[in-house]
Amino acid sequence: MLLKLSLSSMKKMMKDYLVLLVGLVISISIFYMFQTLALNSDFTKGNSVIKSIQIVFNVGAFLLALITIFYIFFANSFLLSLRRKELGMYMVLGAKKGKISQILFLETLTMGIVSLVIGTIVGIALSSGIGVLLMNLLEISADGYYPFYLPSVWMTWGFFMVLFLLTSTINAVRLARATELDLIRAEQQTDDVKAKGFGTILVAILGVALVAVGYYGLIEIMTLQLLGFLIGAIATTIGTYLLFISLLPVLVQALKRNRKLNDQSLNAFTFAQLRFRVNNLTKILGTVAMLIALGVGAMAGGLAFQKNVDLIANVGHVYDISLHDPVSEDQEALKKMTVLEQNTYRYKVNEDAVYYVKDDLLAHPPLISTNDMQKYDPNKEPKRITEPLPANLYGMNEDKDEKTGQKLEELPDEWYQVISQEFTISYRMYDGKPVRVVDQATFASVKGNEHTVVIAKVDDFLKYKQDIKAMNQRQKEQIKPASEDDEVYLTTKYGTYESVYAFTSGTMFMGFFLGVAFLAMMASCLMFKILSGATRDRDRYSMLRKIGVRKSLLVGSIYKELLFVFLFPALMGLTHVLVGMQMFSFILLEPYVNIWVPTVIFVVIYALYYLITVRLYRGIVLPKEV
Repeated sequence: MLLKLSLSSMKKMMKDYLVLLVGLVISISIFYMFQTLALNSDFTKGNSVIKSIQIVFNVGAFLLALITIFYIFFANSFLLSLRRKELGMYMVLGAKKGKISQILFLETLTMGIVSLVIGTIVGIALSSGIGVLLMNLLEISADGYYPFYLPSVWMTWGFFMVLFLLTSTINAVRLARATELDLIRAEQQTDDVKAKGFGTILVAILGVALVAVGYYGLIEIMTLQLLGFLIGAIATTIGTYLLFISLLPVLVQALKRNRKLNDQSLNAFTFAQLRFRVNNLTKILGTVAMLIALGVGAMAGGLAFQKNVDLIANVGHVYDISLHDPVSEDQEALKKMTVLEQNTYRYKVNEDAVYYVKDDLLAHPPLISTNDMQKYDPNKEPKRITEPLPANLYGMNEDKDEKTGQKLEELPDEWYQVISQEFTISYRMYDGKPVRVVDQATFASVKGNEHTVVIAKVDDFLKYKQDIKAMNQRQKEQIKPASEDDEVYLTTKYGTYESVYAFTSGTMFMGFFLGVAFLAMMASCLMFKILSGATRDRDRYSMLRKIGVRKSLLVGSIYKELLFVFLFPALMGLTHVLVGMQMFSFILLEPYVNIWVPTVIFVVIYALYYLITVRLYRGIVLPKEV
């Protein structure tokens, strides 16, 4: 009998369970996808690019797990609050508390298992589609990659089953401890309206001060480093909660006291509803604001990383191509490109050192970058080297010739920069030999193998990315690795682009899906909190209908009231994002690039949950009239 009643109740509350189910499925599927990309050992061993970004997905899974723990406990607590009166009635009618606790335990666990099954299936589909898309972006082979990966399944099911068992047990224990009277009178609890005073002012000042300190820590993170991140995270979080606790009730009270606003339509009732509701919502609204900051920040950060790849590559390299002893394939590829500038320089290598010809350098002085990561300015253009080289012999990082004892002039900074950044494409290519710049006469007398290095600047680096990639590969083949298992890394512009692109692409994917999961769970938490108090509001709306208030006015009041509730944390969360993006300024040149994209995604998700919440709340407080 109790089982039939339970199934009937679950059917009646299917909308609420579906909201919880959607949030859980999103979390489970993304968690599984992260685990598949991180744990697929056969795939990661064969792809150094994926291996290098493996930690990104591990970090993403860890962050997602933390937020999911909070979400599951909160959501299950909400579902229990919706059924307290019903379960209390069962006890009054003679049902044993232990039996009801068992049924509640099984209900919660069943919901978890259903979400795990659906989430795993969706996760496999995501791993198949998104994983292949990521590999296509990184231009790597999919050999050894399996969307259905058993260790990822065990990891996902193990983690979430432990969570579901814990929440099921906690719900059963909470029900067992409650008395029949507590359960039946659950809907009769009222929200206290706190009076403002000196304590409120003090808390508000402290909240503003902490948020300001947190913002300072994030803005000055380049100077404060790890301390700045810790200050920003802790101070901003505490300050946000204090501001919602202290200022939000005062703001609602101010709206209520504004006669012009209060006397319009049903605003008096709307503001009164907000006034009674707001004190019970301050903590969850603070949590929602922080989750918005995390969600939008994760997406904005991931996108900014990916969009900064070209900028980072351009800071260290003016020339798009650096070729040592170019072969015929390289020459043919160059002929097909629109080359803006191309210079060739000679050098010799012997047992003692590497010798560049001073005359070649002075005849064709190259460009050097005037930007750096710390003081990036998009308006700065590369400049031509103008430093003279009056001496006959210069050394890089050496004062004298170790064999002859001959004193060497120190190579000027600008020439040092171009040789180290544009000419030297790998730290292995000279086998640790010192680099020197000599005049033509000295160069002619040096015994050793003569080589050439060609540097070129094209009209569009990305336009010829595939050709430049092939050039880089041929350059790698010329450099002997330390061992057969070792891989040669090039410090050319493409080498920098490739390594940064791999990391940022993984970060972009992780940030996007992590952000979507955060936002979905965040909006669900706010929805659950609002709906948990809806049954207490039903009598107020029923009374207004009985005295003749039109239903359309009451519906308008619901839209307006819930808009205020959703709006407060959204504004605070987006403000945190705008300031918090400064924490990436020490590794990104333009942290705010395309920040409108995650903002639009957030607005769409948030608006969707707002409309769903209005519809569910309206169905509770304004049921269909017979």
